[in-house]
Amino acid sequence: MCGIAGFIDFNRTSTSETLKSMTDELHHRGPDDSGCELFTGELATIGFGFRRLAIIDLSSGGHQPMTVPERDKWIIFNGEIYNYREIKAELIALGHKFISESDTEVILHSYEEWGINCLSRFIGMFGFALYDLEKAKVFIARDRAGIKPVYYYQTPKLFLFGSELKAFHKHPLFTKEINKAALPDFFRHGYIPAPATIFKNTYKLPQGNYLEIDLRTGKSGLHKYWDVFDFYNKPTLKISFDDALEQTESILKSAFKYRMIADVPLGVFLSGGYDSSCVAALLQGNSSHKIKTYTIGFADQKYNEATYSSAVAEYLGTEHHEYYCTEKEAMDIIPVLPQIYDEPFGDQSAIPTTLVCREARKHVTVALSADGGDELFAGYPRHLKSLSMINKRHKLPAFIAKAIGGVLPDGSIEDLSSPDRRGKLKSLLNSTNFIDNFRTVNDSYNSREIRELLKVEETGTAEVFNSTGNLLSDILAYEYKHYLADDILHKVDRASMSTSLEGREPFLDHRIVEFVAQLPDEYKMQNGRQKILLKEIVHKYLPVALMERPKMGFGIPLDSWFRSDLKDLFYEVMDFEKMERQNLFHVGKVRKMVDAYMDGKLENFQRLWLIFVFQQWYNRWMD
Repeated sequence: MCGIAGFIDFNRTSTSETLKSMTDELHHRGPDDSGCELFTGELATIGFGFRRLAIIDLSSGGHQPMTVPERDKWIIFNGEIYNYREIKAELIALGHKFISESDTEVILHSYEEWGINCLSRFIGMFGFALYDLEKAKVFIARDRAGIKPVYYYQTPKLFLFGSELKAFHKHPLFTKEINKAALPDFFRHGYIPAPATIFKNTYKLPQGNYLEIDLRTGKSGLHKYWDVFDFYNKPTLKISFDDALEQTESILKSAFKYRMIADVPLGVFLSGGYDSSCVAALLQGNSSHKIKTYTIGFADQKYNEATYSSAVAEYLGTEHHEYYCTEKEAMDIIPVLPQIYDEPFGDQSAIPTTLVCREARKHVTVALSADGGDELFAGYPRHLKSLSMINKRHKLPAFIAKAIGGVLPDGSIEDLSSPDRRGKLKSLLNSTNFIDNFRTVNDSYNSREIRELLKVEETGTAEVFNSTGNLLSDILAYEYKHYLADDILHKVDRASMSTSLEGREPFLDHRIVEFVAQLPDEYKMQNGRQKILLKEIVHKYLPVALMERPKMGFGIPLDSWFRSDLKDLFYEVMDFEKMERQNLFHVGKVRKMVDAYMDGKLENFQRLWLIFVFQQWYNRWMD
């Protein structure tokens, strides 16, 4: 796991000092080594910068930027190619010669052999930039699930790219102007969906895409090489439950085994829930030694999963490490959140995630998470709730639903302390699109509320989804493409890399979703039961009595802290005079929400938390 940063400057004014400054800003992503290469030519000045966290081939053979003997192709690469040994053997048979044991070198030779189509051969997570001098092109690619981040900034004469936005601030020509069109989506979702970012002219490279920049013309093109919707749009497999169970478990075992490849100590995050227990069970069941498992506990039993994970670890026989976090340790994370998350980010579980990463890093360099299980197998409570609500709506003939929506009076939204439930109902009735319905049910703020909160035009996402025509498939594909990539994976990448810990995601091997997407709905959810297939696999390794318990979120009691221990910090950040000068919020509405919160009358703390984290971010990056 590493960090990449660089530029393509058609004015040819960018310097090696600027490149080093951008690269060093990502020191936390790679404390073991660094490298910079500046290419000056008639077309552009190109900078490739790299920070290394050594995981595979710890020798100098893994140093980057890396080139081939002819020095006509260069690469900087963040991530892991888990099947690199198989690809390497194939390339050797084709005549390629290798000088290292690095998976980075395998990417270079794969590109030499198959061009950019080599992406389809990789099982892994990656964000890389590859410079082909002969073709005068730069390719920048991101893995299928979007595990590894890639950002870019583009103006007619300057192109910046990197693993995190903070690197761009070190280039003197980067203009940090807020992208107001992205603010409504942040307050809807708690994150900014790809390809937008908080800044103008600045983008996230979407999952399963690569950019091709032609240095001769200065033009760039975005190319999609993989889309999860393609697999949900395939015909449902005619397969028995037992065969589906066997094949799913086989793919899981292969995927999990790949994620154990490392030349450094490795562990597994274990919450005691089905997803992490599945990872631990399958790995321990196929290991001759005790795997290391880690969990974080809290004194407040409402948020404490440590007792469950301890019981699972004892049954499986893992080497278990349990760390109990104090309230002060959790509180101390909050002021540094905008440094870790250099774009506004509203997922409260970023705090305990950062804490467990810090603890794990004391023992290991690589940690396996279990993200993706809920998106694959329909495990979130909102999946059940949304299906129930949307199915009821679609039982109404479209003309009747629209008629009701048209005459239903708007509710008052003078006070945003209470959600606009009537507005959600109207939106649900007026749309027949499954994904729009799902977003309506689950958004933190709806469109009317956003217009009351923000002094910006409410535009929303322009992305058109290729609907499968199946409600559950549409929901799961959408969650995989956006919530998973833009919230969960963003959270885990920044939390882990802030401590120089590599996080791996065994459920996000693309072979799993490509298969599970085609399975019948009833193997995932039926009659109120969720994650049916995955639970049956886990029950082969762990007793049902040990596993069956209510699903817990990974959270902390922020809503009470800001009225007590963190009250001073809260008011310091929520500076109403500064907010007036920003001219982004209708500050009177924010004041009402704050007063309601302090009086214990705010219905949904997450809505106020989004304003708080935005203001924290603004204070760090815009002042």
